[in-house]
Amino acid sequence: MRILQIFAASRLDIPDSWQMPQGGIDENEDPRDAAIRELKEETGVTSVEVLAEVPYWLTYDFPPAVSEKLKLQWGSVWKGQAQKWFLLKLTGKEEEINLLGDGTEKPEFGEWSWMSPEQVIDLVGPSFS
Repeated sequence: MRILQIFAASRLDIPDSWQMPQGGIDENEDPRDAAIRELKEETGVTSVEVLAEVPYWLTYDFPPAVSEKLKLQWGSVWKGQAQKWFLLKLTGKEEEINLLGDGTEKPEFGEWSWMSPEQVIDLVGPSFS
């Protein structure tokens, strides 16, 4: 039986904050294409297969304390997000992972790890609480 492992990386701009790669969708860009583009920009990875897509948008509001921290960190007001999630399978080798990305954007991550779903829940975002 194969154990599910999730890719997560630590943010350079927020100490002790881990997340999965994510990013914005350009105007007229398909969300699936945006997910693959953002993954390449942030991790250098291009060898992936899309296994699943959440069929709806996930939306949430930031708690007031988190919104205030983001305002101090990034200099603007953040109320929440709408996200489209994809499950991707790495079809290449781990050596493809390069946190300098593809060189088109400023690096966002300092280190990365394969994590169990439980580890992701424990580590992703606690610095905002």
